[in-house]
Amino acid sequence: MSIREARFGIGQIVRHRVYPFRGVIFDVDPEFANTEEWYEAIPEDVRPRKDQPFYHLLAENEETTYVAYVSEQNLLPDETGAPVQHPQIENFFQGREGDQYTPKPRATH
Repeated sequence: MSIREARFGIGQIVRHRVYPFRGVIFDVDPEFANTEEWYEAIPEDVRPRKDQPFYHLLAENEETTYVAYVSEQNLLPDETGAPVQHPQIENFFQGREGDQYTPKPRATH
C-alpha cells in the first residue's frame, strides 16, 4: 500500500461531500490517524477507507463551529468564496487571499 499525495492543502477551504458543513484545513494526516473507536462509530455503509489522507478542519455549519476530521474522499473544494467563521482561525492563520488562508509561520525550537 502506498501513501497517496494529499489532494487538498493547509489553508484551503473545503466542504463535505454529504453533510452540510465547510471548513479550512489546518492539518493533514497522510492516512487515518484517529482512534479505532472514532472509526467504528462511523456507520459502516459510509465509513471511509483508512489508506487515504485525512484532514483536520476548522469547520462550521448553520448552527455552530467545531473541529472535524474528514477523509479525502468526502471533501470537495468550497466554491462559495465566503470566509470561514471559526473562532480559532487566528490561532492557525495570518490572513486570507481568495479561497486560501495563509498559515502562520511555525515557531522553531
